[in-house]
Amino acid sequence: MINIDELKKIISESNNMVFFGGAGVSTESGIPDFRSTDGLYNQKYDYPPETILSYTFYRQNTDEFYRFYRDKMLCLTAKPNAAHRKLAEWERDGKLKAVITQNIDGLHQAAGSEKVIELHGSVLRNYCETCRAFYSAEDVLNAEGVPTCKCGGPIKPDVVLYEESLDHGVLTEAVNYLSNADLLIIGGTSLVVYPAAGLVDYFKGRNLVVINKTTTHRDKLANLVLQGNIGEIFSAL
Repeated sequence: MINIDELKKIISESNNMVFFGGAGVSTESGIPDFRSTDGLYNQKYDYPPETILSYTFYRQNTDEFYRFYRDKMLCLTAKPNAAHRKLAEWERDGKLKAVITQNIDGLHQAAGSEKVIELHGSVLRNYCETCRAFYSAEDVLNAEGVPTCKCGGPIKPDVVLYEESLDHGVLTEAVNYLSNADLLIIGGTSLVVYPAAGLVDYFKGRNLVVINKTTTHRDKLANLVLQGNIGEIFSAL
């Protein structure tokens, strides 16, 4: 039995919440994750998705990278779900100070959240590697083959690929919010992708809540653990 009343009580006592989320926040919007039984890693491709989404593959097999990227990473018709909307509501109420997300879909902003720290970038931002001109996700989706800038340079999504480092400024901002929070809600993430997952070590506040469909290695440290779909749980709040 999911203890919604206990979650409501913990949230009501907090004035400095931070939410740390992963792919499970967006699966209810129709965006597939990577590691669940029906995620992208368990579908069949010429190359494993983790290989395709690496910096080396992007450089050496750019055509194949973009074929996969357009097909599986650009879910531009997806809409925010109850979890995204509830987080935006808490921010408007002054309770939630930041959303720290591993997702690259922009759905938190679409729901109205303003302080969103995107650890792995966003598919909505794309830049020419030569002149830094900006291109939208629609520009990339509708381009033929490898998208090319007007200047002739290649266009790269502003997402952190495997083998690439996370942005230092983004990490510093995330650490600052986590260090000052009195409540951290970890939701929709298996906490296996590093260095992102290691950021939760910086939380020293009073209450830790974990909401996920499966167990995580942080469960034993949490004040409250809820197993289930985060959108359904947040809908009950």
